[in-house]
Amino acid sequence: MVTTTVIDTPANTSPARPGIRVFLAFFAIYVFWGMSFLAIRIAVQEVPPLFAAGTRFFIAGVLLYGFMRFRGQPRPTRAQWRSLALLGLLMFVAEYGPLFWAEKYVPSGIASVLEATLPLITLVIETLVFRQQRFHWRLLVSTLLGFCGVGVLLLHGGEQQFGVLPCVAILTGATAWALGSVLNRSLDLPESTPLTSGAAMLLGGGMLLALSASFGEMHPFPHVSMRAVWALLYLIVCGSLLGFTAFVWLLARMPATRVASHAYVNPVVAVALGYFVASEIVTTRTLIGAALVLLSVFLILRKQKAAI
Repeated sequence: MVTTTVIDTPANTSPARPGIRVFLAFFAIYVFWGMSFLAIRIAVQEVPPLFAAGTRFFIAGVLLYGFMRFRGQPRPTRAQWRSLALLGLLMFVAEYGPLFWAEKYVPSGIASVLEATLPLITLVIETLVFRQQRFHWRLLVSTLLGFCGVGVLLLHGGEQQFGVLPCVAILTGATAWALGSVLNRSLDLPESTPLTSGAAMLLGGGMLLALSASFGEMHPFPHVSMRAVWALLYLIVCGSLLGFTAFVWLLARMPATRVASHAYVNPVVAVALGYFVASEIVTTRTLIGAALVLLSVFLILRKQKAAI
């Protein structure tokens, strides 16, 4: 899952040489991010959701921001901290707070498919709200195809008793993330993408922990089993730090549309992992809804790649 794409990085469109580093980087954004949904599901079964999300991003943010400062990157200005706070609110609090809460009720595979609508929602915001892209009928058809898939999953959620509200919460969070990703292009942010992401995670994680305390999640302090600890460690190390580093490394070496292919690989990994490891139920309707969403994302990304 894309957890730390805080700022667009100009891609070097020259072809990257295939090698073990490219393979490992794609493995990180395909598999590590795909597995993150199950890790979230495991964590929130024992740890309050806002506390779990806040712990993940605050620790990852401190480590990444501290590492970049140690390497000599300048600290953000006061104006940049304000921009970073807005990104932290939109892309971590408003996105991951609902996602972590929803995964207490929604199977990790379905959560991953709903999150895969990010390119669709971003396209709608860019086209209809900010007018940053021209309207095309093909893009409209592709987007409607994806939202038909979402409709199938929402109806399926009502029938499977995990409810529509958690699914809507995931989509609302995805909308906040998409809005943040569009707004960051006009915000005053540090030049270093890793520093920006680390600072935004740090602030977003701190806000999530403050919300957790205000909702009483820390009173009494939750008991955390080793199973939940390992899930949180996975999210911090593999989901945020390694996955993000691989994502930025790939963006510097190949077109962003090629790297964005994780949007339709992550759900496949998550659904398979949920089925084989966590015994989550995968029905025909789940597969139909997922297929419509992933086909829509594929068509949109292919269209954007052709426009480069």
